[in-house]
Amino acid sequence: MSKPVPFDFRGFQRLRHLQTLDKMNDDRKHLTGRETEKLIAATKGSRNESRDRCLLLLMFRHGLRVSEAVGLKLSHVDLEGRTLHVARLKRGLSTTHPLRADELRVLRAWLAIRRYGEAAGLEIAAHPHMLRHACGFALADQGADTRLIQDYLGHRNIQHTVRYTATNPARFERLWR
Repeated sequence: MSKPVPFDFRGFQRLRHLQTLDKMNDDRKHLTGRETEKLIAATKGSRNESRDRCLLLLMFRHGLRVSEAVGLKLSHVDLEGRTLHVARLKRGLSTTHPLRADELRVLRAWLAIRRYGEAAGLEIAAHPHMLRHACGFALADQGADTRLIQDYLGHRNIQHTVRYTATNPARFERLWR
């Protein structure tokens, strides 16, 4: 009679590992490459296409947390040197990453407003968010009520809106008439 072959438990270990991978796919916390491409492509035609495409691409390519993306400064970008300084949070190690051609293209598209500001001979370095503030001040200059400006700009806190009306002396013109 032949000797019984001892049971090999290593096969079961492999099966258990496969079940773990299946569970990972069920509870995954990442996008696939194709899903990421679709997400970035979905910005086409959106209200803030240039900005959104730029941020999504940079967040993906450089593994940025939301707080790191929000904290990006123009001084972190070197278009000529083709680099991005990534200031990591959560005690991470800050580093400098290379920028690829498509990243440079979306950055330039988003920052085009600066070139327009220079071409217009503006004395201040214009950036996209300045247009939002310009809107608030223009509405205040036209006599719009602070609450109306708050609603228009979508501010939850009126303190964010007061900046537009507090510096406008025209707000007192209708008093004592």
